[in-house]
Amino acid sequence: MSAKKPSWSRDLAWRLEALAYDALAGLARSFPIDAVSDFGAGLAARLGPLTSSHRVAEINLRTAFPEKSDVEIAELLAEQWRHVGRWAAEFPILDRILADPGRVEVVGAERLDAIRDGAGPVVFISGHFSSFEIMPAVIIRAGIACQITYRATNNPHVDARIRASRFRYGVRLFAPKGTDGARELLRALSRGESVALMNDQKFNGGIEAPLFGVPAHTAPGPSSFALRFGIPLQPMSVQRVGKARFRVVVHDPIRLADTGDRTADIEAGVRTVNAFMEARVRERPAEWFWVHKRWPNAHYRR
Repeated sequence: MSAKKPSWSRDLAWRLEALAYDALAGLARSFPIDAVSDFGAGLAARLGPLTSSHRVAEINLRTAFPEKSDVEIAELLAEQWRHVGRWAAEFPILDRILADPGRVEVVGAERLDAIRDGAGPVVFISGHFSSFEIMPAVIIRAGIACQITYRATNNPHVDARIRASRFRYGVRLFAPKGTDGARELLRALSRGESVALMNDQKFNGGIEAPLFGVPAHTAPGPSSFALRFGIPLQPMSVQRVGKARFRVVVHDPIRLADTGDRTADIEAGVRTVNAFMEARVRERPAEWFWVHKRWPNAHYRR
């Protein structure tokens, strides 16, 4: 079934958004990298607290760190907005950042080399840590055949521009939808290719597993794929070590227990994934993407 054609007013609004994106991206590409990063940090620090996302971020932080004082929460809120601003401003110039060998350090690169040289396939997992867009570029540049998944934006014109921007630094993306998308990922794994998925967002209908002690609906796909093919989960994370300088960490692989009870094993895998995500957030709390609703909607109404 073809997608429903948008109304003329919706399409016009989308096209105007795309023009605004083009203007901002063009402006960003005309300035030095660190200046662009600083501008994004300053702008988000001023505008972020005025948005509805500020309340979401505050609830998330208080959920994750109930022991922190109001002053500590306020400091984290301010810092995470600066990180969000840097990420957003840097996205249109990521190809320039990645082209500078001094700006991206890879820890555990030997694991990527091993995957490329025959230790794969694997299921890469990660979360929205720092400039998370850098992670797929590192995977592809290591020479690994991998299906990189992402969630398409609602605006198809902006989405096309985002895909083109990622294309500049070598990343081809696949936006899986429903069962057809899952089948394509299964076919890729059957061909010996790896797959990469972000696994830290709310997934309605997913498995309920604790995150910071609160039940969070989490996608079972990565654990299901790993168990079905008998391959490891390969976690990665991105850390900011300067204005527009990053450390990509290839963590130890996770091999899920296969007891023969597939349902229980997938649930255990999801809990393991959430534990990994939580540990990374606790290490560098300001660098996670706090502005999305990670827990059920009722949690935010309370």
